[in-house]
Amino acid sequence: MKLVLTSLIASFLLISTAKANDFNCLVEAIYHEARSEEMIPQLAVANVILTRVESSNFPNTICKVVHQGRYWKKNPVRNKCHFSYWCDGKSERMKDLKALKKVLSVAEMALRGVQIKQTIGATHYHAAYVTPSWASDPHFKLLGQIGLHIFYIDMKE
Repeated sequence: MKLVLTSLIASFLLISTAKANDFNCLVEAIYHEARSEEMIPQLAVANVILTRVESSNFPNTICKVVHQGRYWKKNPVRNKCHFSYWCDGKSERMKDLKALKKVLSVAEMALRGVQIKQTIGATHYHAAYVTPSWASDPHFKLLGQIGLHIFYIDMKE
């Protein structure tokens, strides 16, 4: 599986400006956050990650953004990460090759600058079936729902 993923990533890197590690982190995050969704919702998730990378309020690499959270003894604290997949206690293995292939295309499009107009500038999202405490903060402007996620802009930035 890792060899397949490495080969697929290598082919996409020929036309991508992202470092291999950051590309892999973007793929991992899209896969685990939105693999069951269509291309547009996946792209919206990728756009949030890349918007955070560009913001001075978040880390400046894709890997640092998607792995941001509380750590104890160099391990993420369960349910204390910015992206829930990273510290939910489940494996980060990507077993669904069909979904992975789509996610690779979406990640490459996002890195080329393709954006979803409805979520331009969004720095936050959550699944539609949960309501995190930060979502009711008046500093967050609701942009709308795409697929299974609801997107916001942090107006404090």
